[in-house]
Amino acid sequence: MTQARRALGAAGEEVARAHLVRRGYTILARNIRRGGVELDIVARKGQTLVFVEVKTRRFSHQGAAVLAVDAKKRRRLVKGAFGWLTSERSRSTRVRFDVIGVERDDSGAWTVQHIERAFDAGDG
Repeated sequence: MTQARRALGAAGEEVARAHLVRRGYTILARNIRRGGVELDIVARKGQTLVFVEVKTRRFSHQGAAVLAVDAKKRRRLVKGAFGWLTSERSRSTRVRFDVIGVERDDSGAWTVQHIERAFDAGDG
């Protein structure tokens, strides 16, 4: 991965983090590895633990960023979430998987698409 792509991804994750905070989420962790999987954001909203996958694109003509979370990626995210729940000894009864697509246009403007409950642990 090039330095420019890495920087774009980091910027997109920061935009997603700010989006979540503005909407009342508490950020518990960012960019952590559990179960051999990187989890972009682990957050809490009320009594629900939310695992958020962030996809960042420079141009919308590359296809919607949220569509990049395919069945294989969903399975990996569930594995990572299970690893996090185990390592944190979490007793959360409500767990959800969200996807946030972040796109940046030529003018530098960001667009955020947040899909709550994007998939369930049994999907994939």
